Amino acid sequence: MIWELVYKIFVDTLNLWKPYTFPSPMDVLNTLIDLIGDNTLFLAIIASLRRLFIGYIISLVVGILVGLFIVKYKYIDENLSPLILGLQTIPSVCWIPFAILWYGINENSILFVTVIGSIFSIAISTEAAIKNVNPIYVKAARTMGASGRKLYFNVVIPSALPGIVSGMKQGWSFAWRALMAGEMLSASKGLGQVLMAGRDLGDVSQVMAVMIVIVAFGLIFDKLLFGKFEKSIRYKCGLERKN
Repeated sequence: MIWELVYKIFVDTLNLWKPYTFPSPMDVLNTLIDLIGDNTLFLAIIASLRRLFIGYIISLVVGILVGLFIVKYKYIDENLSPLILGLQTIPSVCWIPFAILWYGINENSILFVTVIGSIFSIAISTEAAIKNVNPIYVKAARTMGASGRKLYFNVVIPSALPGIVSGMKQGWSFAWRALMAGEMLSASKGLGQVLMAGRDLGDVSQVMAVMIVIVAFGLIFDKLLFGKFEKSIRYKCGLERKN
């Protein structure tokens, strides 16, 4: 309703904006229906989700392992943590030239950008979650005889799970953004490619339609996957009451 009201005021009434720069909700809806009707949107979603899952799983495994090693070994923590923090500040689009030079314009370059876009945030979140574990848990476990690997995997990591899951959610959002950046420049199909096609054709309705699809998938995965998982972990850790 707000969108339609803004369109009526600034496009229809005041003529401050042009229809081809700010479309109405109905224009975007019609474009979305057209994209669904000719299977363009369906094929793009399948291609993007496949790349996203592969890239995210790789970044998840590597990122958690890197975070664990940083906490485990002081030398790695002192020398690698600042580097990872610095690399995290680099926008995903900056990695695209490297991806094209190293892998060419193909699927591998898109996967590389997706992985590199989320791996550092997952590593940093894992490191922070483990370092912020309440020392009382560790002391209590040691008084009961836990030490070494048993202490680490039975007490420290389970206590850090809420923070690790939050890092997984953040890594998922970074992977989405990195994937769109990669697809907009080198993909033959995918949501990013459909987005760029809309820009090349000057069809802002198509651009906004794809953006709405991206937002919808982000909300769906957050509510159905990460939301429930995070709530379950927080309940088991005593941080949240069960409704």
